[in-house]
Amino acid sequence: MTAPYASDPADVRGRLVSEEESAFRSPFQRDRDRIIHSSAFRRLKHKTQVFVAHEGDYFRTRLTHSIEVAQVARTIAGALGLNAELTEAVALAHDLGHTPFGHAGEDTLDALMKPYGGFDHNAQAVRIVTTLERHYAEFDGLNLTWETLEGLAKHNGPVTGALPYALAEYNSRHDLELHTHASAEAQVAALSDDIAYNNHDLHDGLRARLFTDAEIAELPIVGACYAEVDARYPGLDRKRRRHEALRRVFGVMVSDVIEGSNLVLQEACPASAAEVRHLGRPVVRFSPALWSELREIRAFLYTRMYRAPQVNEMRARVHRVVSDLFPYYLNAPHHLPDEWRKDVAQAGDETALARLVADYIAGMTDRFALQSHARLMGELAQTGMNEGF
Repeated sequence: MTAPYASDPADVRGRLVSEEESAFRSPFQRDRDRIIHSSAFRRLKHKTQVFVAHEGDYFRTRLTHSIEVAQVARTIAGALGLNAELTEAVALAHDLGHTPFGHAGEDTLDALMKPYGGFDHNAQAVRIVTTLERHYAEFDGLNLTWETLEGLAKHNGPVTGALPYALAEYNSRHDLELHTHASAEAQVAALSDDIAYNNHDLHDGLRARLFTDAEIAELPIVGACYAEVDARYPGLDRKRRRHEALRRVFGVMVSDVIEGSNLVLQEACPASAAEVRHLGRPVVRFSPALWSELREIRAFLYTRMYRAPQVNEMRARVHRVVSDLFPYYLNAPHHLPDEWRKDVAQAGDETALARLVADYIAGMTDRFALQSHARLMGELAQTGMNEGF
């Protein structure tokens, strides 16, 4: 049963360019389908989460992560009586703006772009779906609904203060009401992102041998799940034991969000999606107790995984790749692909050109960035990258 505070596809706030809606798909279903068929979504297959894509076939990529987030989000949305199609659309698109090499690549590109307004992957996701995808005859971008765009822009909550350049640019044309909270569906997508990476980073870290099952069994939530598996399936082999424990960790987080969010929604009793936006606080959340335990897990992962020596070594090499590519294209924009030449010619100043170069580099996959660096930097750089990667 749909809740009164769910986003109603019959009451959608429209698209920047008016279109006749589909006779057999809701506006949010149409958004989801356009995202899945976009070039940027396909490229997520070769964009890293923590490990550079070629380091192992079983590590998560941005694509597999996005699919996992969408699955979790649909489950939670259904339990809360929300619109599953809008939730799924936001979940599938939330990582479209990521650079190659994950957060390491983003940090480097943001530093290089500081003189030109910086770089933010959430704002870049909006830029991709509103400008950079160029396949349709009547508009640039995917011409998504206001609700889906709002969910992408407010992935981390209301956006106040100085706006990221790419977000400010679009918001000046199509007001996304950035000062308010997003819909409950978008809030579900954002928290599902946390659930997915909390779980799969533990799994990927184990696979990379950055820590052991025994070590994470000392963590809150995780330890109880391992103990439950051991009690129910004594002597289970290592891989099955790990899988059973971590899927229970997943279940604990999902159940907690559903229970905690139901309590908030019952207390606040919003009568519409608009009331959710103006409550002044999120309605989808972990319980305070579980959130405290998750912070302990995140602290462990930060030390043992995100800043592990081998990951830090990769970050330094990634920094070199992006740091070399950006000034190269900024100083020689004629080396950009042919389809980018029109934009180069129309760039009115250095900031516009820098934004264009950032768009191009941010759209690269890990593999393409490495190949481009080797080709453009010459034989010496190629030898260095072969040694490093």
